[in-house]
Amino acid sequence: MKKIIAIDIRLLGKKRTGDERVFFNLTKALLALDKENSYVLLTDIVEPQKIAVIQGELACVGQENVRFVSLSGRNRFVWNLFTLPWFLLRHPVDIYHTQYILPLWIPARTAAVTHIHDVSFAAYPNYIGLVDRFFLTLLIPRALRKAALVIAPSQFTKEEIIRFYHISAEKIAVIPNALSGDFLLAASDDRQEQIREHYKLPQPFLLYVGTLQPRKNIPFLIDAFSLLKARLPGYALVVVGNRLAHHVDRHIAAALARSAYRTDIFFPGYVEERDLPGLVGSAQLFVFPSLYEGFGIPLLEAMSQDVPVVAADIPCAREIARDAAVYFDPRNLASCAEKMYTLSTDQEQRAYAITKGKMRLSLYSWEKSAILLLEVYRAVRCIAK
Repeated sequence: MKKIIAIDIRLLGKKRTGDERVFFNLTKALLALDKENSYVLLTDIVEPQKIAVIQGELACVGQENVRFVSLSGRNRFVWNLFTLPWFLLRHPVDIYHTQYILPLWIPARTAAVTHIHDVSFAAYPNYIGLVDRFFLTLLIPRALRKAALVIAPSQFTKEEIIRFYHISAEKIAVIPNALSGDFLLAASDDRQEQIREHYKLPQPFLLYVGTLQPRKNIPFLIDAFSLLKARLPGYALVVVGNRLAHHVDRHIAAALARSAYRTDIFFPGYVEERDLPGLVGSAQLFVFPSLYEGFGIPLLEAMSQDVPVVAADIPCAREIARDAAVYFDPRNLASCAEKMYTLSTDQEQRAYAITKGKMRLSLYSWEKSAILLLEVYRAVRCIAK
């Protein structure tokens, strides 16, 4: 039976990191796969030119079962409280798919699906602001209760949702993340050199890519790198992330100030998606120091470019990378520095990690995830209103 599926794509075009890429790639793969159901893509962007760009990037221009709908709202609260419920009241929709927080009200005929990328706000509440903490504490339990289905990117995140919110396991589907199209091929040596020149990066360097939130453990990484420099004096550290973004770790500046090697630590800021493969491929080593993650797409990105990974020994990294990474205690500087040194210099271990990384990559693709999501759409029922 054909369904009308509305997907909240407000993230697209906002130049955010992980969650935007997840919704973009999953939606693109889903639209390429499914020509039977009807899709309504809901955005708060009203400029036709910007919408046309997103249509082109999603490769759905002229696709008869796809329709874009612009719903303007002064902010996300107005959009969720009034704009979206009013649209759903006037237009029949079988499934509404968003992330985290559900609208205040949706019609009984519409089944809500919410995507929970991680629950770091529950595991580390002190790492987010009081206002955000208040709204998440208030609204996430309601969203999980009201949703017909909850989507998690990993088994670890599913178990965390159950642990913190006591949601039935049967209500949570695991839909893994994967690589974006740009990472499906290794960047050429010429492309890597172009990227290094464009962002004025040194060689050789260790690399981190992601947000700069407190749970990402960036001050720890800076301190561990400073410890490593005594053994690898020619190396630099490149930290890719927006230092002006929401919830940036305020301790990063202090870690830089106390480092004797601050001139060897580079923050190129936001890097365009098309440049990331070349930048990652240029690294000697990829470092993943997070205290908490819901999935860890950067792990796969490094593996795709034949860059060895040294990662914090946390459950999610173990689930995704298995034996394709070398692990360290994310609260022990000596452990991190030692593992970074070993994987930077031991050619046998580097080759082993690269080989195992290719094997892990074969398990993940957006096409596989889209198939799983379509099965979820077909089975979902409107069960909690």
